[in-house]
Amino acid sequence: MNKQLIKSIIGEKQQQISRTRLIQRNEHFDEQSCYVLIGIRRAGKSYTLFQDMQAKVSAGKAVVDDFLYINFEDERIASIHAEELGLILDAYREMYDQKRPYIYLDEIQNITGWERFARRLSEDKHHVMITGSNAKMLSREIASTLGGSYIQRYIYPFSFAEYLAYHGVILERNWAYKPETRQTVLRHFQEYFYYGGFAESFNKSDKREWITSLYQKILMGDIVERNKIRNPRIFRLMARKLADSVMQPTTLTRLEHIIISTGDSISPTVLKDYLDYMEDAYLTFSIPNLVSPLTEQQTIVKRYFADNGILNLFLLNGDTKLLENIVAIHLHKQYRNTAEELRLFYYNKGVEIDFCIPEANLAIQVSYSIDDFNTYEREVGGLTKFLNTFKQYKGIIITWDTERQIANNGVTIDVVPIWKWLLT
Repeated sequence: MNKQLIKSIIGEKQQQISRTRLIQRNEHFDEQSCYVLIGIRRAGKSYTLFQDMQAKVSAGKAVVDDFLYINFEDERIASIHAEELGLILDAYREMYDQKRPYIYLDEIQNITGWERFARRLSEDKHHVMITGSNAKMLSREIASTLGGSYIQRYIYPFSFAEYLAYHGVILERNWAYKPETRQTVLRHFQEYFYYGGFAESFNKSDKREWITSLYQKILMGDIVERNKIRNPRIFRLMARKLADSVMQPTTLTRLEHIIISTGDSISPTVLKDYLDYMEDAYLTFSIPNLVSPLTEQQTIVKRYFADNGILNLFLLNGDTKLLENIVAIHLHKQYRNTAEELRLFYYNKGVEIDFCIPEANLAIQVSYSIDDFNTYEREVGGLTKFLNTFKQYKGIIITWDTERQIANNGVTIDVVPIWKWLLT
């Protein structure tokens, strides 16, 4: 590999740092740690690298010459081998008289054997940030691959607050009481609710077409090809049925029966693998029942999609499902379950609660509207029963547009519209 070429690429990317227009996202990193950014395809992992560099410059901690950024999808270095990766660091040091850089390695999984280089950088106490394609670098493999020397950071599509910032909407104090600002927020929320938070789609004239293309890339590249699935049709059917069932707990047995009813056959083992593949690609995530036995917490779960735009591809008149899904995404950002720790649950034992967060003492019901008498009795009655049993909890009902406070049988429940809850 030619060092002069590497130097040209380093200089070119340094110029790109200041030219890249970014909307500030709520991501902050410890300079003493190394990170691997994970998350669904096109969520903004590369974007986050540039944000971190710009943040360091803005804070006066660095100038652009301090950054060594390489994108390994650049065809000019596509032929580099793992044993040559050290040349990148050598080239930088020759350019800047042995200066110690901040290192950003984008899509490094394209280089077979990259792990040894990444571990060496960490052992040498460099600040390193890495992104990689979900098709070749899964979160459950990273810990063993990098020996625990890197912190995993989950990068999500844009939140609603970030979506508004992207569109230049600035929320002043008491904005919800100002009719013009409120209408602007509601107008933007309609689009965000149906098309989600993938920033590349925001300026597309046909957002659904772009999201469909993204889903196909995730399906075929990150799931079918990687895992050598022989019958993608069954996998597509399963994904559609999960979308139809997004508000309900699903079991392997139920999904197996649904697939068998279409004339296909699938074993429970293969079905479980398929569900794991969807989570590996960050297409879906699951939450267990708080009061289920430990074994059932792995098998009887509610599954949600990582972005409303993708879920909406499967639905017709699916506002109720989209509403609960967008709440699940927001809570998942705050209380994401990991292999080591469960933090986000639903509750089903005598009463059903859509979301339950023990560490925050928070119980949440989601209902598009509570104007109907039967719906009101079900949602308010169920939450009241739960709150009278677990008195330390606070109860919230999230709706499309209702805002009020309900006093019922000794408890107080806040009813909040979804667009306001997402911003507070």
